[in-house]
Amino acid sequence: MGELRSVFTSLGHADVRTYVQSGNVVFASTDAPSRVAKGLERRIEGVFGLQVPVLLRTAEELTDVAAGNPFLGTIDDLAKLHVVFLDDTPAPSAVARLDPDRSPPDELAVSGREVYLRLPHGAGRTKLTVDYFERALGTRATARNWRTVTKLLELARDTDHAG
Repeated sequence: MGELRSVFTSLGHADVRTYVQSGNVVFASTDAPSRVAKGLERRIEGVFGLQVPVLLRTAEELTDVAAGNPFLGTIDDLAKLHVVFLDDTPAPSAVARLDPDRSPPDELAVSGREVYLRLPHGAGRTKLTVDYFERALGTRATARNWRTVTKLLELARDTDHAG
């Protein structure tokens, strides 16, 4: 993760922090998110030889994601909650084609560029996968469990107050 932090700082981003080993990075930047994402994708490919999508959310957007989870309060075990972050807002027609009965008793709710998941039997058993959402919604995606979402929000708030 140290090398990944170096990629961010080499592009002029500040207060770079990583969380766990899955590419979660919180940082401060004055550039537009779309420009930051493209620059990071190019630099990651150049440094690591990997073509990976970079999906960003601002601290404000992450706050909205956390506040907008429709499944909060419907389940005692927060480990059963997940968020799929989408690169683009899907077309309403694509969202309408999602199969709510694809993986019972799992539930999904789409809101903007996020898909909220309630997975009572865990993420390992669901058919509501990142690949499914990428194909069905026609956009790149990545998923995080609720603990990671809330930890990233905490780090983003700390970063917001640091500068």
